[in-house]
Amino acid sequence: MSVRTLKDLLAEGVSGRGVLVRSDFNVPLDGGEITDPGRILASVPTLSQLVDAGAKVIVTAHLGRPKGEPDPALSLAPVAARLSQELGRNVQLAADVVGSDALARAEGLTDGDVLLLENIRFDPRETAKDDAERAKLARDLVELVGDDGAFVSDGFGVVHRKQASVYDVAELLPAYAGDLVATEVDVLKRITSEVEHPYAVVLGGSKVSDKLAVIEALAPKVDTLVIGGGMAFTFIKAQGSPVGDSLLQEDMIDTCRDLLDRFGDVIHLPHDIVVADKFAADAETSIAFTRDGFTEGMGLDIGPGTVERFSAVLGGAKTVFWNGPMGVFEFEKFSTGTRGVAEAIAAATQDGAFSVVGGGDSAAAVRSFGLPDSAFSHISTGGGASLEYLEGKELPGLAVLETEG
Repeated sequence: MSVRTLKDLLAEGVSGRGVLVRSDFNVPLDGGEITDPGRILASVPTLSQLVDAGAKVIVTAHLGRPKGEPDPALSLAPVAARLSQELGRNVQLAADVVGSDALARAEGLTDGDVLLLENIRFDPRETAKDDAERAKLARDLVELVGDDGAFVSDGFGVVHRKQASVYDVAELLPAYAGDLVATEVDVLKRITSEVEHPYAVVLGGSKVSDKLAVIEALAPKVDTLVIGGGMAFTFIKAQGSPVGDSLLQEDMIDTCRDLLDRFGDVIHLPHDIVVADKFAADAETSIAFTRDGFTEGMGLDIGPGTVERFSAVLGGAKTVFWNGPMGVFEFEKFSTGTRGVAEAIAAATQDGAFSVVGGGDSAAAVRSFGLPDSAFSHISTGGGASLEYLEGKELPGLAVLETEG
């Protein structure tokens, strides 16, 4: 099995043809302003090549979870404005997904034009469990690019979803992997089948249940598994220490105890914690050692001793994968742990390690600290998709691109 790429499509010729591109523009917003344009920037190379080759480019993407109906707060208008800036040309924004405005604008496109459809998840058929409903939306999308159109999958952050604009359109049009998707897959292959050891994985975030499958999949293969963030407290509780009012999954305590029994030689947990008296940027803080635990307050970051220990472990790695912050980095007072880990991985990269930052909050954290993307080997645009790939799951949006030969 093989996958056709953007290079193959460009070789076939796209001048004057409609090309539907599924991008990932699920960027964070604050008051309607984009706070991290990383996913938009990552889409530019594929879109620029299509524009330069004379394609009539129609882009579809989602933002947030609008529950199948229009939500002005989740309009792609800010994305269209930023994409126009990055591409150096006007990017039209349709007022609907596949309605009269989208159709009229699509028909009026000339070679090299770009049309962004409104948030695809404004249409409930995008995420429908009913295959027939998704297929109807897919056919409406295909109508926009015409009989000689093509589909380019360039939203890696959604390839683990069996959705109309990700999966079903690829069954109706000649389908190709965009440069972003192809690069993401190449990187993930490198940290699953071509790994240079010592191999360190850093996992953070709030819930053990979200990362359980990837822990099970990677723990037998890595040299070091560093665990921080809210999920660490369930592990600490499993060791018998109280964790106050910290995030805790009671139903996962036995699971964490089992993981420690089986993989205790590679799992590294925090040794100290920054404890806050409330969940707020101006909270009063203290340091607690995890061997003793704490009965009051909540842990919102790993402590200074843990930052030092984690940094030392990561400093000797040749391959590093990181997904999930070490604390509530959005509050400056609780950003030290995440910043310390980010800087340790950047230093390891400088020393020759191959490092992958696994999208989402980790990528946002890196950029909020002012660290350049070039400080890491790769910053992924798909946190959930990356994790499912590492778990060994089949990703529908990739599987549908495969062809015989």
